[in-house]
Amino acid sequence: MHCPFCGHEDTQVKDSRSTDDGAAIRRRRVCGGCGQRFTTIERVQLRELVVIKMDGRRTPFDRDKLARSIRVALRKRPVDEERQERIVNGLVRQLEASGEHEISSARIGELAMEALHRVDGVAYVRFASVYRDFREVQAFSQLLTDMQPDDDEPPRPSHPTL
Repeated sequence: MHCPFCGHEDTQVKDSRSTDDGAAIRRRRVCGGCGQRFTTIERVQLRELVVIKMDGRRTPFDRDKLARSIRVALRKRPVDEERQERIVNGLVRQLEASGEHEISSARIGELAMEALHRVDGVAYVRFASVYRDFREVQAFSQLLTDMQPDDDEPPRPSHPTL
């Protein structure tokens, strides 16, 4: 681990503990070169995932890219950061538990849309509009129509627990 202050390679772990959600390890480090202290968050990765893009390219799965997409969809919505992190962790666990080494970007998008649909309708529409690349107003209209509950279904709460 390189020191973020001086770039020195020799850093020592002084304290290590699990994060509250248990999905990562928080390490307190000190640089052997400049003596500065800093914190790293390390996540356990069960398997190397590869994303198959729409054009057939294969790229390593990027958890941060997924997290950014979820956060953009939830921007200015009443969903706190901790809940957003749980959503991302849940999605990553689903992908890792699938048993697949290669996962299509379409599957990742569908899982993200399902998760957002359960949490916040506005965030779901935001994500879907980018993911499905809507170019016509009719596509938005159809999405909103599809979101309406059937008469037989009881209305869903706007923010169920994940």
